Amino acid sequence: MSETAGGVLRRYALMIYGPTTVFALGEGAVIPLLPVFAAERGAEPALAALVAGLLVIGQLCGNIPASAIVPRIGERWTMVAAGAVVLLGALGIALAPGIWPLGASAFLVGFGAAGFGVARHTFMTTRVPLGFRARALSLLGGTFRLGMFVGPFVAAGLLAVFHDEHASVWFLGACIVAVIALVAFGPDPAERLDAEERRRSRGGTATRDDVVAEDTGEPVTGAIPAAERIGVFRTMWRHRGVLSRLGLAAASLSAVRSARQVILPLWGVLIGLDAPTIALVIGIAGAIDFALFYASGQVMDRFGRLWAALPALVLMGCGFVALGLTAGLESRAMWFAAFAIVISVGNGLSSGILLTLGADTAPPADPAPYLGSWRTLTDAGGALTPLIVSGLTALFTLPAATIVMGVIGLVGAGGFVRWIPRFVPRPGDSS
Repeated sequence: MSETAGGVLRRYALMIYGPTTVFALGEGAVIPLLPVFAAERGAEPALAALVAGLLVIGQLCGNIPASAIVPRIGERWTMVAAGAVVLLGALGIALAPGIWPLGASAFLVGFGAAGFGVARHTFMTTRVPLGFRARALSLLGGTFRLGMFVGPFVAAGLLAVFHDEHASVWFLGACIVAVIALVAFGPDPAERLDAEERRRSRGGTATRDDVVAEDTGEPVTGAIPAAERIGVFRTMWRHRGVLSRLGLAAASLSAVRSARQVILPLWGVLIGLDAPTIALVIGIAGAIDFALFYASGQVMDRFGRLWAALPALVLMGCGFVALGLTAGLESRAMWFAAFAIVISVGNGLSSGILLTLGADTAPPADPAPYLGSWRTLTDAGGALTPLIVSGLTALFTLPAATIVMGVIGLVGAGGFVRWIPRFVPRPGDSS
C-alpha cells in the first residue's frame, strides 16, 4: 500500500481520534469526583473508594459482551450503543439518590466505555495496514491520555464557574452526545477506503455511486467480512496459547502502569511531602509521559514491538525496585522525583503497546472476540493492582509493595522477550 502514514492517520481523525478524545475528556472530568459524589451520599471512605472502583469493574465486565456484539451489529453501531449506555450512567451519577444507585451508574459508565473501546480497537485492527499500525494505535492511546490528562482541569474550571460538582457530570453527558453524533453521522473512512480501492481497480476516479454501489441495507462498519465466526469462548480456547503467554506479559505491563497511579502519591505522603509538592512532581512526570506517546509508535513500526515494550517495562520495573530502596535515605525526596520521571518515561514509551500487540495477534477475519478476551486480561492486570498494593502494604510496608511491583514488571519484560518474537509479525511483514 503506497499511502503515507499521515494519510492513514488523517482518515481516522473524525471516526476514531476525535470521538476518543471527546469521550476521554468527559470521563476524565468525572472519575476524580466519583468518591466525592459517594461521600455526599453518606459513604464512608472505604465505601466511596469501592463506588469509584465500580467503574473499573464495569469496564472489566464489559469487554466480553462487547466482543460478542461487534460482529453482529458492527463497530460503528456498537460505539453508538456504548455511548448510549455511558449516557445512561452519567444521568444516574447526576440524579441517583443513594450510594448503590450511584455505584450502579458508575458501573454502567465503565461497561459502556468497554464497548466503545472494543469496537474502536476492532475497527483499527481490521483497517490500518501493519506498517502503520503501531503509530495509529499509539496515537489512539495518546488521544485517550490527552483526554484523561485535561479532563480533571476541565472539572476544576467547571467547579470554579458553577460551584457545583455535578457540572462535570453534565459535561460528560454533553461529550457523549457529541461522540454519538460524530460516530453515527460523521464520514465513514471505510466507505472512502472501499471507494478508493474500487477506483484503483478500474483505473478511474471515485464517484458518489462508488460509495453507495454496494449498499445492502446493512450498517456500514468498516470491518473485514468474516468467513467464520466461532464465538467468544471458542475463540479464547483456540488462542489460549498466546493469551496465556503473551497475554500474561501484557497484563503485567497493565499492572505496573496501574501501580504508578497508586504508589507515587502514597510514596510522597510516606516521605513527608506536602500535597502541592506531590502534585507538582506527578504533574511533571505526567507531562513527560504524555510527550512520548507517538515516539512509541514510531519505534514499534520501524524496529519492532519489542524495542518499545522491553525498554518500557525495564524502566518501570527498575524504577519501582530502586524507589523502594530509597525510603530510608536522607535525599529521598530527590530520589522520589527522579524515579517518578524514570517510571513515567517507561510509561510513555509503552503508549499503544497493548493495543498494538492485541491487534497483531488477533485473527484477521473476526478479531472482536479475541480482542475482548485480550482486553479483559490486560484490564484485569490493572484492576487487581490496587488490591495487591493495598494487601502488601498492610502485611509488610509500602516500600516492599513497591519492590514487588517492580519485580512483576521485570518478569513481564522477560515474558515479552520470550513471546513477542514467537507470536508477533515483524514490521516489514505484509499484513
